[in-house]
Amino acid sequence: MARGFGVAGALDRTIVRRVAEEAERLGYDAFWANDTPDGDGLAALAEAAAVTTSIRLGVGVIPLDRQPAASIADRVAELELPVQRLTLGVGSGRAKQSLDLVHESVPELQYRTGAAVIVGGLGPKMCALAGRVADGILLNWLTPDFGALSAQLVRHAAAEAGRPSPLIAAYVRTALGGPASRRLKAEADRYASYPSYAAHFARMDVPPIETGVVGESPVELQQGVGAFEETVDEAVVRAVVGDERLDDYLALLEATAPR
Repeated sequence: MARGFGVAGALDRTIVRRVAEEAERLGYDAFWANDTPDGDGLAALAEAAAVTTSIRLGVGVIPLDRQPAASIADRVAELELPVQRLTLGVGSGRAKQSLDLVHESVPELQYRTGAAVIVGGLGPKMCALAGRVADGILLNWLTPDFGALSAQLVRHAAAEAGRPSPLIAAYVRTALGGPASRRLKAEADRYASYPSYAAHFARMDVPPIETGVVGESPVELQQGVGAFEETVDEAVVRAVVGDERLDDYLALLEATAPR
């Protein structure tokens, strides 16, 4: 059981450094940065690496239709990221042959970088593929119960392939207080407008907001994140704050710190 803390790759670099440093001090197992069109997740991890020594560093996830495996490997080398601490999360993006692209790219990244490579997955086919070829999976926008079902698919596929049990990690969108909760609701609704995520929420038969953890106190957040830790190997507190200020991130970091 492990707990990570995640931010957007587009977050101000000064805040990234401070949050990563504090996450390591508070005992988090990993610091994650999302890769987005306007935010280089690997560059954010380079900032985090500069101020930490032991916390694992994860990027979740880089779309392979936007950045092929060779380009990702070159970027890892260029940034001199510590591969012994690095987890590369990759996904198919909007590629039509999504399973084929991931199947080809994961072994290439493993070979070129020497880092752990995990797959961002929603549906059963991608979960099974992650179990067969990757070092783990990064689940997203799901309930603890559905996390357990997805984990079973990944582990079963790994066992059938004669591979070690992969890491089962899950992004848990987490908000402390009213303004942050409203931002989480807006983000959940936005994701629900994407066809692949709409199908994902339909499979679970839950409103999108119910896949996040919302509370007014640290006790509520600890209970919510703890429910995920019962079903996956690593629950990543994916920070949603009321305002993009350092104080808001530090408050959430403290409220959800490993106990």
